[in-house]
Amino acid sequence: MATIKIKQTKSRIGAPIDQKRTLQALGLHKISQVVEREDTPVLRGMIRKVHHLVTVVE
Repeated sequence: MATIKIKQTKSRIGAPIDQKRTLQALGLHKISQVVEREDTPVLRGMIRKVHHLVTVVE
C-alpha cells in the first residue's frame, strides 16, 4: 500500500487535548519532524483533525 509523509509545521501548545493526542498518535513530537505512515482512511481522518498543525509532504 502507498505511504504518506506528514510534517508538523506548528506547535501543539495551546491546542485542545484531543488534537495533542492525535499528533502523538501520528508519531509527531517536534516542529519540522517528518514521519512516514501507511495511507489509510483512518490516517486521513487524523490528518484532517489537525490539518492546521501539519502538512502532507510529497
